[in-house]
Amino acid sequence: MQMKGFWVFMLVMALLLPLSMMLFGYLFYYKTPKTINGVYGYRTKMSRKNQQTWEFAHKYCGRIWMLIGTATLPLSIGCMILMVHADMDTIGSWGGILVSVQCVLMILTIPLTERALRKNFTKNGIRKE
Repeated sequence: MQMKGFWVFMLVMALLLPLSMMLFGYLFYYKTPKTINGVYGYRTKMSRKNQQTWEFAHKYCGRIWMLIGTATLPLSIGCMILMVHADMDTIGSWGGILVSVQCVLMILTIPLTERALRKNFTKNGIRKE
């Protein structure tokens, strides 16, 4: 029974990031934080230049997070289903790899969003024509 509990724990951990990315992606895209702040949202130096860069960064990052979360959720479920009868070491190893890949995908959205900001705005936050 201990192995089954560990598998359930790893399943929950494997679903946490995709579900969080889907939720926060939705919130960023459709309900962008109204004011630039230091507590909640996509907060980088470039995204906080002005209201336009703030909204652009949230819409862009939100869309990517929704896509990644939607793509990784079924893949994560599938991978964990394949591990349902595996031993604890295998479940832990593959679960750890899965969560690590999810983290890398989430972190990669930062340079993608920053590149999009630089492509659409000057370094002072003025929208390029």
